[in-house]
Amino acid sequence: MNNKVILSLIGRYKSLITDIVIYQEDLASIVNKSTFLVIGGAGSIGQAVVKELFKRNAKKLHVVDISENNLAELVRDIRSTSGYMDGEFKTFAIDVGSIEFDVYFQNEGPFDYVLNLSALKHVRSEKDPYTLMRMVDVNILNTIKTIELSIASGVKKYFCVSTDKAANPVNMMGASKRIMEMYLHRFSQQIPISTARFANVAFSDGSLLHSFRQRIDKVQPIAAPNDVRRYFITAQESGELCLMATIYGETGDIFFPKLNEELNLIKFSDIAIRFIRESGYEPYLCSSEEEARHSVQMIIESGKWPCYFSMSDTTGEKEYEEFYVENETVDLVRFESLGIVKNSASASEVLLSDFLEEIKKMKDNKNWSREELIILFKTMIPGFMHYEKGKFLDEKM
Repeated sequence: MNNKVILSLIGRYKSLITDIVIYQEDLASIVNKSTFLVIGGAGSIGQAVVKELFKRNAKKLHVVDISENNLAELVRDIRSTSGYMDGEFKTFAIDVGSIEFDVYFQNEGPFDYVLNLSALKHVRSEKDPYTLMRMVDVNILNTIKTIELSIASGVKKYFCVSTDKAANPVNMMGASKRIMEMYLHRFSQQIPISTARFANVAFSDGSLLHSFRQRIDKVQPIAAPNDVRRYFITAQESGELCLMATIYGETGDIFFPKLNEELNLIKFSDIAIRFIRESGYEPYLCSSEEEARHSVQMIIESGKWPCYFSMSDTTGEKEYEEFYVENETVDLVRFESLGIVKNSASASEVLLSDFLEEIKKMKDNKNWSREELIILFKTMIPGFMHYEKGKFLDEKM
């Protein structure tokens, strides 16, 4: 699906990140002279960032990701579009949390810029204590590890992606990224660090919008909430946002896209309807999951596509998203299409140390509950209102 079609589906008709054009010559000059490590570079955002660096002919570009299949497709995609660059381009299918990564970092560095795009991004990941602890590992502990390695090897700048769900979080995924931001603030005294809070990346791997394409391909009904509104950006815009934040972000800066609430918040169900029509069908609204599942073939034969839209009733789902909160200082002047949160999250050394100690105790004992982790998160984030509804996304179509 090309960028123009995606923009029309999310209710926009032109690209958002206009600053990428304004700064294009300076960006090209900096990237061409610099070395980069992109961690989590085979995910949707990671691939977009890699492509931005590749087309600007980075001096050295290494990509690390746990998924060898996605890395293989990334290389095929780049070779089939951009071809080759003058600098060194390599990919490595290794786990950031492993000893192999430590040895890799020691042998292949140093790098000018380290970009950490790895994350557990799904709200559904908080449904059980085991996946939830892995979220702590990936979103918090691995971030700390890669920052410490970067400091030790003399990395010039560290970038880590956050999420709009970190502003006034109502789920553990957003809260984990908010806590991550606290550690970023802590380490920014030792190394320049910037980050970005995102809107949802339209049609990214594993997203609800991506599932629309899967449902069409597999001849299955489409389901979506009709009361949840979200901001969306394209994969290309996500790469441009990360690149701008990496190169131009000052220590502690959190970049975010300037999206207008009235114009850019859109319901999943509205996108589903547009997507069905883009696919050559008319939406057929079903009254239940059962009706949608059991009448697929008959409805499709009539030129329509079955869809089921319902009110959101699952844990951690926020009605709308926001990029900053009242007590944060925001710069809306420096860039045309990007805003910057200037006073990033901070916490006392005691609180930060206690959090890591509690996580270590849970792991050493090989025993923890989801409830214990929620309580621990609440000690870190005053006023954290966890939306607990007793039902998770895996329990819905």
